[in-house]
Amino acid sequence: MTRPKQSIEDRLLAARVAIQNALDDKSLQSSLAVFGYNQEKLEVGKALLEKAQSAQQTQQSEYGDQYDATDKVNRIWERANKVYMRNVKIARIALRDWRGALSKLDLHGQRKRAIAGWIIQARQFYSGLLADAEMMAKMAEFNITEEKLKAGQEQVNGVEAAHLIQGKEKGEAQIATQARDAAMDELAQWMSDFITIARMALEEEPQALEKMGIVEPS
Repeated sequence: MTRPKQSIEDRLLAARVAIQNALDDKSLQSSLAVFGYNQEKLEVGKALLEKAQSAQQTQQSEYGDQYDATDKVNRIWERANKVYMRNVKIARIALRDWRGALSKLDLHGQRKRAIAGWIIQARQFYSGLLADAEMMAKMAEFNITEEKLKAGQEQVNGVEAAHLIQGKEKGEAQIATQARDAAMDELAQWMSDFITIARMALEEEPQALEKMGIVEPS
């Protein structure tokens, strides 16, 4: 039967138990030193462990920042879209018979669902309206003033700024994951060699192996 894959936290804990107990027990060190795993070499493993733990903490922190940034984008986007859609509906009525205006403001068809497309579409809508006095006059008939449209435009700018921050946080989280994975791979290789040696060094001392958290396969 295939064993379930250990979590990163479990792998780090197992490495800490094995390395730290070996460092703290002179009898274990003596047996391991016969095969070259003296205190200095064990300290190398401990350094790799601490590097992996630090990388794991950094990765979790970066993903926390990414999640916060994503939640912020969604909140800002939801508010901005509510105002935008209200303005779009009014513009479609105010400019119903003006094909050129409808085209300039990209009012034909559905609104974009992806945030990048939404930003482009919303920016075109607000900038197009604000640049045309005649369109503005028609919108004013429905009490959509220049001030309201500029406020809507600023909301779109806020969504774009938050989206850029989200992208930055996502990139940093991915970099942190790559660094964590590399550190874990380095530790795993060291631990694989160490456990192999420990099993040979302590072949006649199963209790000593158990003290290091190394259980012989049944």
